[in-house]
Amino acid sequence: TMGRLDGKIILLSAAAQGIGRAAAIAFSKEGAKVIATDINESKLQELGKYPGIQIRVLDVTKKEQIENLAKEIEKIDVLCNIAGFVHHGTILECEEQDWDFTMNLNVRSMYLMIKTTFLQMLKQKSGNIINMSSVASSIKGVVNRCVYSTSKAAVIGLTKAVAADFIEQGIRCNCICPGTVDTPSLQERIQARPNPEQALKDFLARQKTGRMATAEEVAHLFVYLASDESAYVTGNELIIDGGWSL
Repeated sequence: TMGRLDGKIILLSAAAQGIGRAAAIAFSKEGAKVIATDINESKLQELGKYPGIQIRVLDVTKKEQIENLAKEIEKIDVLCNIAGFVHHGTILECEEQDWDFTMNLNVRSMYLMIKTTFLQMLKQKSGNIINMSSVASSIKGVVNRCVYSTSKAAVIGLTKAVAADFIEQGIRCNCICPGTVDTPSLQERIQARPNPEQALKDFLARQKTGRMATAEEVAHLFVYLASDESAYVTGNELIIDGGWSL
């Protein structure tokens, strides 16, 4: 049977766990050739068993590593920038190093990834970029997410700028804005709170649906944006939050 992504070459970051892993698997099931990257090599290895997935260790904050990887890839149809970090706290709990670390990983890495793979897309006169943003951004003010929300609002701005600048060259760019997603990263953050049980209750209390999203549900949206079904969609922030932003 034909897959929705047959023959597409998709490069993604943060593929070792959570949403990135679910997206990589969903892409491969739809017939894409997936280049799955992460800094965590041992977790990345588990993806090797899926047909069509190649794995590469990559630190998306390191320009040289990105350039070396880009040289190896003859064509990129879709670039998915998923790597990111969630800092907990208001502006008063955000030290300069927290600010710099977050902006570097959450925004500057996307700038580097897009810029480095862009020449390829311009040559092809086609390309598709999917960035990971969040409802905690310019969409909604969320408590204790100061620098995270700032970085994710910047991702929306970057997405729209790239979409506007290159629409005539056949390149589109969108971002996905989830609410709370049940991932290893979320579980780690809950465990790191002084009272994990209360932290979990607080997360669930925000969800009017009474549950969090699964990584697989977010992966469906990645598949749609990566496919030609969404050919007319560019410069958008697609929200998948169970009504949290209502």
